[in-house]
Amino acid sequence: MNKFVFKKYIPSGPGIYAFFGKEGLLYIGKAKNLKQRIKNHFNQPSYRDDLFMHKVKKTGFIETGSEIEALILESNAIKNYRPKFNVLWKDDKNYFFVEITKEDCPRVFLTHQKTGPGFIGPFVDGDSIKRTLKTLRRVFPYYTAKTHPKNKCSWCHLGLCPGTDPDKQKYRKSIKNLKLVLEGKKSSALRSIKKEMEIASKRQDFERAAELRDRLGSLERVLENAKVIKETENYGKLKENLKLLFKRNISRIEGYDISNIQGTKATGSMVVFIDGFPKKEYYRKFKIRLPEKPNDTAMIKEVLERRADHKEWPFPDLILIDGGKGQLSSGLGLKKEIKAKFCALAKKHNELFVEGEEKPILLKDAPKDLANLILRIRDEAHRFAIAYHKRLRRSNLLNEH
Repeated sequence: MNKFVFKKYIPSGPGIYAFFGKEGLLYIGKAKNLKQRIKNHFNQPSYRDDLFMHKVKKTGFIETGSEIEALILESNAIKNYRPKFNVLWKDDKNYFFVEITKEDCPRVFLTHQKTGPGFIGPFVDGDSIKRTLKTLRRVFPYYTAKTHPKNKCSWCHLGLCPGTDPDKQKYRKSIKNLKLVLEGKKSSALRSIKKEMEIASKRQDFERAAELRDRLGSLERVLENAKVIKETENYGKLKENLKLLFKRNISRIEGYDISNIQGTKATGSMVVFIDGFPKKEYYRKFKIRLPEKPNDTAMIKEVLERRADHKEWPFPDLILIDGGKGQLSSGLGLKKEIKAKFCALAKKHNELFVEGEEKPILLKDAPKDLANLILRIRDEAHRFAIAYHKRLRRSNLLNEH
């Protein structure tokens, strides 16, 4: 367990904090913004704060790289240190535990009660642990229900469920790595996947090795992209790197993605980042009007055409499309209407195709801050497109019944 730092200067990034009194540790909490959260305890105390804030003599904190790490560190710290006022509220129904069952194909779900030996927690912030599980499920698909689907369910199509007849040994290994991440042992999880990937390669099981390589990359991105971009000198450096790559000043970036299953209920998303930060008030979603057949290139073109029609929306400096050369070409066809720099990110090797450049740029060779931002925008566009696609599918299922 990391040690708490005691300084007058409190950072504005994510992390956990602790209040100490004469009798020792009083309370541990988690924050997206440590400085603001600690300040709120003193300036805008809740009814619970009133029980102990007058006893606080000093405040410690541990800064983390991401909100996910802060969430997991908070859980471990409460379990290890058992602060007086966290323990006092341990039976509160606002506390969450992640339950991993001991079945042949373990289920993973959230609960308020410790019903078996396979629980992880407590987690104080329900919304945060729900978001974290949702993100990690894209890396480690898992079951939540006791009965497995006879046919592929919508979760299977979205890559969130292992399907009807999984390899039980592979599935249990995947769940073991999920458990390691939730326990704060991310390095052990990464090592485990790398080792399994090497064994598969030696056996010449290249399909399995490729699957593990993709999982490793996904997990690294989840852990990396959750990091908060600092609002200080870090963005100045990022801005320079963006200018070097795209040969113009970049402030507003729009990310586009398409979500569909074999062309059905196709949706498009537009997410907006300004100076490195998401601006959700500018996000837009599109219900594709083209005939229902798989054609991502044509769908991207439709979305961009409809975006170009909205002259009242501020135009971007850069457009990032999820896809390869074909998707980039469809974007460049609208160069007259949208006077922005265009680029497209291909998933397979994270190759960035940039307008005017002959060869793609491998993100692993790009400056880390720039690569992280590009991946973050791509992933956010993907998340937003899938969310709308799922909503349309649910609505369709309800109408059918």
